[in-house]
Amino acid sequence: MLFCNNCRYNTEAIFLKNLISATDLIKKLENNEDMVLIDCRFDLIDRGYGARAYKMGHIKGAYILDVDKDLSAPITEHGGFNPLANPKELAAKLEKMGIDNDTYIVTYDEGDLNGPSKLMYQLMYMGIKNVDVLDGGLPAFVHAGGKLESKIPEANHTDKKITLNLDKNTMVDMEYVKERLYDPNTIIIDSRSNERYQGIVEPAYSKAGHIPSAKNYFFKDILNDNFENGSYKDAEFLKEHFKDLINTDKEIILSCGSGIAACVNGLALKQFDVPHKIYPGSFSDWITYEENEIKTGNE
Repeated sequence: MLFCNNCRYNTEAIFLKNLISATDLIKKLENNEDMVLIDCRFDLIDRGYGARAYKMGHIKGAYILDVDKDLSAPITEHGGFNPLANPKELAAKLEKMGIDNDTYIVTYDEGDLNGPSKLMYQLMYMGIKNVDVLDGGLPAFVHAGGKLESKIPEANHTDKKITLNLDKNTMVDMEYVKERLYDPNTIIIDSRSNERYQGIVEPAYSKAGHIPSAKNYFFKDILNDNFENGSYKDAEFLKEHFKDLINTDKEIILSCGSGIAACVNGLALKQFDVPHKIYPGSFSDWITYEENEIKTGNE
């Protein structure tokens, strides 16, 4: 293993931490290994796309969780556009799928990893740790020979119980972030496109720009254009892309628009054992506080 002399993190990624390849998933399915599959397809513009796509075809036995309806609490004055789902309500839905704290869960989408990464972080926050995201999503699965079906399984389990053990170190709120603006021991990350980060365009919210002191790491920059061989680019690319985050012992806080794309960057950082926290409200929460400053341009 290679280690940086000036940091505490392993700089040679051992890939597939909370990730599973399409070929490995197919093998597990062929061997009838115990797992629960969850389809989390999601489109930022077409909010009903995931449900329609699921009905047309999904991995055999997979359930569906909708990012807006199942993985997000109702929108209120504060909290952002996709607040964390109520843990008790989400746990009740998961229990009906046959999930408890020890269940192995594989979640997937069509390759950009937004929905499944958000689900993974929420499950870990709740104390459910045995979770993998399908690298490359359905394109990789089909390319590797996996088959889809349209039969919808019934979520009717009654014998499973989830014990909530909230890991509050994984998620932070607006006040926590605000206290660390320009803190030399903290790096705040904005995972949106550079145009949105700079405030040049803003298709989703009433205000444009970014949280003061945030650095821009667009999540799509670390994904392959074609997901057939996996979503993430290779380890050497990621190591170079995230070198300032890998080679530091500073606290890292990940944000984006509403706390979804931040999880894609977070899953990549997991491959290098880089500790980090998610700000689930992100920019959509930040701008609901009139007193909060908003920066434009690059920092």
